[in-house]
This record gives sequence, C-alpha cells and structure tokens, in this order.
Amino acid sequence: MNNDAYSGRCFCGEITFHAAGEANWTAHCHCESCRRATSSPMTTWISVPRDTFRYTKGEPKYFASSPGVQRAFCGNCGAQLTYEPDVLPDEVHIYAASLDDPIDVRPSRHVFAEEQLPWFEVHDQLPRYAIGSKGSKPLRIGPKSDSGE
Repeated sequence: MNNDAYSGRCFCGEITFHAAGEANWTAHCHCESCRRATSSPMTTWISVPRDTFRYTKGEPKYFASSPGVQRAFCGNCGAQLTYEPDVLPDEVHIYAASLDDPIDVRPSRHVFAEEQLPWFEVHDQLPRYAIGSKGSKPLRIGPKSDSGE
C-alpha cells in the first residue's frame, strides 16, 4: 500500500488515530496471539513509522500480550488498535480493519503461516512465510494445494 496518510478509529469512535507517510509494510498474520486478540482466523497489519503515529482523540489502554509486546485497545468498546513490539521501537502496527478507509490496503505477504488454521485459506498469490519474512524464504507462494501442500 503506497498511501501518504492513515486514519482510523475504534468501534465506538471514542479513540481515533492518524499516521502520516508511507507504510513500512503490510502483511496478513496467522499467529495464535493475533487470532486470540481479534477473535478471527487472521489479521492484517500495516506497519507505520512511530514518529508519524498519534492519537487524535481519546487515549487507549494497553495490555502486555507477551514479553516485550504492548497491544493498545479502547477501554470503552474493547476494539484492538495497535501492536507495539519492543524489538521494533520505531514502528507501530495498526489493524487494517480499523482504518476509516481500508479498501486500498494491499498486503504483500502472509506471516506465521505455520500457525495458520487448517480450515482457513486466503486465495491470493502472496508469499507465505513460516514465521516472519525478514531474511527468510517463503514456504510457498499462494494458497495450499488441494493435496495439503
């Protein structure tokens, strides 16, 4: 996604956010932690530079979902807002579905494909990485075949 600004909000609208500039990356994540946080089979992330991200209305609550990871959410409606890992201090990961206009989001890969639920498949031709994509080769390109590959 080559956009120059991202705006979004929680479900109830009590918290809004904005990030300026181009995204670092976009990806579909299949990890168990993201699935549990969103109660969905996967989520789609947009990584934005931390110095461009700000809350424009309200303040989120934070939950330490795992060592070195904070997840922001709305204390009123419970909607998830961000994923903020200590190992990537210059990035904030925002949920694509929380954007005011998510229609133009263009993920470039799937990550944590080794944790993907067997009954859920996205039929695109993006690379699938076992865990993360940095310095890794994809497990495959595109969905699993009917034979289970």
